[in-house]
Amino acid sequence: MALDDLPLRDDLRGQSPYGAPQLDVSVRLNTNENPYAPSSTVTSSIVARVSAAAAGLNRYPDRDASELREALARYVKDRTGGQVTAGQVWPANGSNEVLQQILQAFGGPGRRAIGFEPSYSMHRLISRGTGTEYLPLDRGDGFAMRVEDVRTAVDERHPDVVFLCTPNNPTGTTLPLDVVEAAYDATPGVVVVDEAYAEFSQSPSAVSLLPGRERLIVVRTLSKALELAGARIGYAVANEAVVDALQLVRLPYHLSSITQAVGMAALEHADELLQWVEVLKTQRDRIAETLEELGYEVYPSEANFVFFGGPADQTVLWQSLLDASVLIRDVGVPGHLRVTAGTPVETDAFIEAIRAITKETAA
Repeated sequence: MALDDLPLRDDLRGQSPYGAPQLDVSVRLNTNENPYAPSSTVTSSIVARVSAAAAGLNRYPDRDASELREALARYVKDRTGGQVTAGQVWPANGSNEVLQQILQAFGGPGRRAIGFEPSYSMHRLISRGTGTEYLPLDRGDGFAMRVEDVRTAVDERHPDVVFLCTPNNPTGTTLPLDVVEAAYDATPGVVVVDEAYAEFSQSPSAVSLLPGRERLIVVRTLSKALELAGARIGYAVANEAVVDALQLVRLPYHLSSITQAVGMAALEHADELLQWVEVLKTQRDRIAETLEELGYEVYPSEANFVFFGGPADQTVLWQSLLDASVLIRDVGVPGHLRVTAGTPVETDAFIEAIRAITKETAA
């Protein structure tokens, strides 16, 4: 039986699932992972906590993830300066599950979400999966977003959910907080600020805007800066009433005891895990400087990746790099590609490959 033979929803027919290529290459710089594995100290703490949790796996986990929420609230307070309580934090299996719960609670059939593209593709895909109408809007020249443009766009579309992303994936560009304020003031719906790459940014977090804004939701993750892509832990920071709403749609015992244990161990060593942030920012800037030197158009990034334009056909350059065993990301924006900051050795390999390819192309 083929997929088309199933009684699938009409709006899902012909669609493709999300996924970046997982290929056997020497250098993988396509999924914005932190290339540095947790240290033996961190892994020992994870093992100890997981071992303790394993002794109780015959019982369901704490469905409210109380201890993890307390730890996340402390972490957010330390990193942003915001006065955040455990009641304002809601963790799930990666930030994608948080986004799904937001759309289940505030989106759905007959409701509309808007996003400013190019941006994180899962905003569109999860909207579709929850039966929410998704309306893509253009980010503007240079992928920048101006207060008046955002205010007008939101006011005219009457969305139930507004997605903003800062630093934005795939461009790496950030949003001033007044853009977030403008979007919030222009809609009675919820405004979701996706801050998956916040730890790499010098810009202030939208967490500072939460007081007095009951419909604002900030979504963050432990996948990137805290080296836990494989653990799948994301979280929302919002008004306590929003957290109550998300619990109406969460699956029972959605966050396993093992996942909660891993998150607790990592947060206990947050300072150690975050030591690689400055290293990766240095590699990011090396990549940007090299690409500019080679004549590519580079967008200012405050994430752990670089978005650049210039190739007439980005698929040709992507394949040429792959032939050199360097995998980066074609995100579907014509003439543009995205490359993740890696270790110094990985950065060297990318720079060497793209120098050679660019020189050969120009000859």
